[in-house]
Order: sequence, then structure tokens, then C-alpha cells
Amino acid sequence: MQFDIRRLDLYRKIPKDLTQPTSTGALISVCSVLFISFLFCSELLLFINTEVISELSVEDPVQHSEKIPVFINISLYKMECQYIGLDIQDDMGRHEVGFKDNTQKFPLGANGEGCRFESFFLINKIPGNFHVSTHSSAAQPQNPDMNHRVHKLRFGMEMEEGKTVKGSFNSLEEVDKTKANPLSTHDYILRVVPTVYEDIGGTPRYPYQYTFSYRDIVQYHHGGAAVPAIWFRYDLSPITVRYKEKRKPFYTFLTTVCAIVGGTFTVAGIIDSLIFTAYEIFRKAELGKLS
Repeated sequence: MQFDIRRLDLYRKIPKDLTQPTSTGALISVCSVLFISFLFCSELLLFINTEVISELSVEDPVQHSEKIPVFINISLYKMECQYIGLDIQDDMGRHEVGFKDNTQKFPLGANGEGCRFESFFLINKIPGNFHVSTHSSAAQPQNPDMNHRVHKLRFGMEMEEGKTVKGSFNSLEEVDKTKANPLSTHDYILRVVPTVYEDIGGTPRYPYQYTFSYRDIVQYHHGGAAVPAIWFRYDLSPITVRYKEKRKPFYTFLTTVCAIVGGTFTVAGIIDSLIFTAYEIFRKAELGKLS
């Protein structure tokens, strides 16, 4: 006896002349297809987009270097560029007055008043400070005024364009201190947190997050004169924040799609069956054939 493979068919077909289409069934079918399409597109977007997870660890993520790059961009609206300089100090005895490498100054006004100061430099992985002041100037200004606006202060590598993650990578962005006492010394105390960001390909970047607190004081030096400055005192946290991009596995996406399609059609079939059964009972009741 020849074996008929059609016996294994789990989805046996019903002849069309034994089925009955209804307007309600058509409406439910259209709604089901639209609902499935919406859920499918939503799941597809979730699958395509990456998820960023974070974890904490106690480590030095950049073991190949003992230096941290720093970039500062700040505007001083009442000081000429010739008076402004950058000093760098740390607990290992480093003391540089008037750091000039990778430093640029741009006058803000036609008459030379006001200055935008930019600098890129390296600091050691120990507590220290850097400050914008007039200490390195050969001549001191008559009326020093260090009121300012911080456009950017970045530690470590810059995040790639288009990469966004919750964190304090530029906490001082556009901090405005232009209305403070002209004689005030501005003191920022920074807590720097090492950070690792790994993209979907596993390539790491090493930005640093930081938080800050602020105070302003008027300090008088020799001869009773006030010499204001802008201090950034930093300390490093032993905790490292590690961000990692992840994407859902393809089999998870397929499982979800199958669940959406199967679940929707199953629930829609139950709803259609209930409506059709209720309608048949109601019609029989009207004809007096309900018994």
C-alpha cells in the first residue's frame, strides 16, 4: 500500500463552498492585518535600534596611558586676550604657569575687549587643578573681571557624533557666570568618573563624566588687591561606568513576530466566532426557532 504524504498535513483545507464569509469577519480580518502590521513595524524598529546597557566596576579603563586629555572652551567678556593664560597643577608637583601648547585665543570685540579661550592639554590621573588667570601675564589689567561663560569642558575622548547616552559628559556646558561680582574668584570642584563606551562592533571609546559644585569668593593678595581667577579643581573616582551597545538576537525577533501573527489571528478568530454565534442565536430567537 502506497504511503500518502498528505496524511501528515496538519493544515487541512476546507472547500470554499463549505465556508461562509461575513461582513463582520471581513472587518475583523482587516483590523487584524493592520494591528499585525503595526506590531511588526514596532518590533522591527526595536530590533534594528541598539540598546545601551550600563554597569559599574572598580578599574582603570585606560591602562595604556597615565594621562587624561582635557579640552576647555570658555569666553571672558571683560578681559583682553593678552592677559589671559592657563596654569596647571597637580599633587605630583606639576606646576605650569602660562601653558601655551594647543592653546588659542580669539578676541570677541572690535576693540579687543573680551576673549574666547580654548585649550587642549593632558593631566595626570591624580588630583589637581587647572585655572584660567592673569598669573602668566607680564602686566596685570587695571580692573580684572573674570566673569565668564563655559561653552565646553570635556575630559577624555569625545563621544561619536550621533551617539547619545545619559550621563554628565559636559556638565558645565553653557554655564553662565557673567553676572557675578567682577572681583570674584570662581571655584569649580569637579568629580571625574572614568567611562568606557563600546559600540555594537566592540570598539571602545574612553570619555569621562564629571559632576561639579561651585562657589565664588573674593580673594585679596599682596597690597590688598583682588586678583580673580577661574579654578577647576578635579579628583578622580575609582568607579568606572561601562556602557555597551547591544542588539536583540535575530531568533528573538522571529519568535516575537510569530507570536504576534499567531496570537492576533487566534484572538481575532475567537472574537469572530463569538460574534457569529451570538448573531445566529439572535436570528433564531427572532424566527421563534430557539429551543
